[in-house]
Amino acid sequence: MAAKKILVVDDDPYILMSLEFLMQKNGYEVIVARNGREALDLVNEEKPELVILDIMMPDVDGFAICKVIKEDPVLKNIIIVFLSAKTRESDQKKGIELGAALYVFKPFSTRTLIKEINQLLE
Repeated sequence: MAAKKILVVDDDPYILMSLEFLMQKNGYEVIVARNGREALDLVNEEKPELVILDIMMPDVDGFAICKVIKEDPVLKNIIIVFLSAKTRESDQKKGIELGAALYVFKPFSTRTLIKEINQLLE
């Protein structure tokens, strides 16, 4: 069986690196995007099963990316996981309303995150 593909989107190189390593270690094929525009291009090209998405990025924010994915008939089944330092309940609610399957606060537990992602991709 082919490895499931995960797109990790974050403008923080350290988070990007650690998530890439964590997902690969758990058997996933990983692609990374450092900003919103890159993320949108890669989503269309690669059609990943799941996107781990930061919200606060310099160009296009995570909420906007999620909206684009969920409104596209070809992409709408991609699972979205928000990973954000925005911990207000209103942000979390917005993320879920936009169609995210999960909203995780930074800093996060890698063990919990991988467990939840494995469940989402079963």
